[in-house]
Amino acid sequence: FDQKSFLQKVRECPTAPKTACPSPALFKEAYECDADNIFVITLSGKLSGSYNSAVVAKQMYEEEHGPVKNIHVVDSKSASSGELNIGLFIQELCEQDLPFDEIVAQAEAYRDSMETWFVLGTLDHLWKNGRITRFSAAALTALNIKPVMCAEDGEIIKISQDRGYDRALKKMVKLAVAKVGETASRRLIISHVNCPERAEFVKKMALEIASFKDTVITDTQGVATIYAADGGIIMTM
Repeated sequence: FDQKSFLQKVRECPTAPKTACPSPALFKEAYECDADNIFVITLSGKLSGSYNSAVVAKQMYEEEHGPVKNIHVVDSKSASSGELNIGLFIQELCEQDLPFDEIVAQAEAYRDSMETWFVLGTLDHLWKNGRITRFSAAALTALNIKPVMCAEDGEIIKISQDRGYDRALKKMVKLAVAKVGETASRRLIISHVNCPERAEFVKKMALEIASFKDTVITDTQGVATIYAADGGIIMTM
């Protein structure tokens, strides 16, 4: 995924870019592999049809082949860094040679304990897709007010706001750390849309007030790049 090239195409697009989830057929094709244990981690089911598509594909595969493989679809109830966080956790469990059902149970519990927070690059895509009014987006942008948002049970909600990116990002970090409490056993993952310096700033702010077992900075991919927008940050712990 070429993030910079993709962002240029988004900027040149006169209308809101459209997204589509993978079809059940594409998921089923992915299941046709040599692995006996398969985990699928999708974008929040309340933001995308990917979860339902992957579940339908599992049913299609099992109807055709029977229960010859262990397949589990995880609704991340998150996005981007949250999906990566769950994936890394499942990888750790697999390396411990735990039973499949135990990995499933632990992965679901881990998902439920996870916190995902956002500061978007722009509000354009939210109003173009009807999530906020055009007037609200224009007013917030004119005042340089950046909403601080988080994922709650798979939905993105506004928690707070502040003037300018730096103040909003600092507030995001403080609110997230305060909500999770103990952080030393958690992994901090920051995904960014074309702003590695801003991601490093968030990491620095977080490490000044908390400790983590690991920190990861990564680029967003397609859907998250559209909705977080150029300059956006998604943080999971």
